[in-house]
Amino acid sequence: MTEQLQIEATGETVGEAKWSALRELERLQPGLDKATVKFQVISEGERGLLGVGFSPARVLATVDADGDSQPSAEVVDESELAGTVRELLERIVGAIGVHAQLEIEEDEETLTAAFSGRDLGLLIGKHGQTIDAIQYLANAIVYRGQMEDRKAIVVDAAGYRERRKASLDALALRSAERVASVGQRVELEPMTAVERKVVHVRLKDYPGVTTSSEGTEPNRFVVIEPGG
Repeated sequence: MTEQLQIEATGETVGEAKWSALRELERLQPGLDKATVKFQVISEGERGLLGVGFSPARVLATVDADGDSQPSAEVVDESELAGTVRELLERIVGAIGVHAQLEIEEDEETLTAAFSGRDLGLLIGKHGQTIDAIQYLANAIVYRGQMEDRKAIVVDAAGYRERRKASLDALALRSAERVASVGQRVELEPMTAVERKVVHVRLKDYPGVTTSSEGTEPNRFVVIEPGG
């Protein structure tokens, strides 16, 4: 019969309690497959009036602990940067309350942290606003005060970046064709800075049009107009 390993953990929120439990399970069972962990929320916690009477959130995490089984994923050495990014992102995602697996790939120019799992909509957010904010925070925190030798940190979830880029590329081309044929400017919907850059780069060499950004955050948008 397969034994089970159980950990009870606390935190200011349910998400933080889950993150704390996962970290302890990983310490006790290296190579842990996070997707196999089951959570039971014992208490969602309570802040109390003006901070008085605070009680933490409590969760019970359970996972099979079969000593004869092998880890589901090979444990590989990571760079110091990758380890720092992994710890930071797992803490952020745990605080949000999302349960997902994280894979990190790194080359000379970019470190890509990709989340996989079910129900990642909360992590991505409307028009990618949440995942863009997480990516911004990761870069800002990891490289705080460091102006040189910065390797770009890209945060992705369920292949969102590639799907959104394909959608933006198509939108940019359709809009550019309209501007070139009609001769009038087109204003696109408000986008994040990451998405606006995709449009600018896609139309950089498109004949007969120019692009610029107008408006103020979070409602800044791309304008495509005749020129070039």
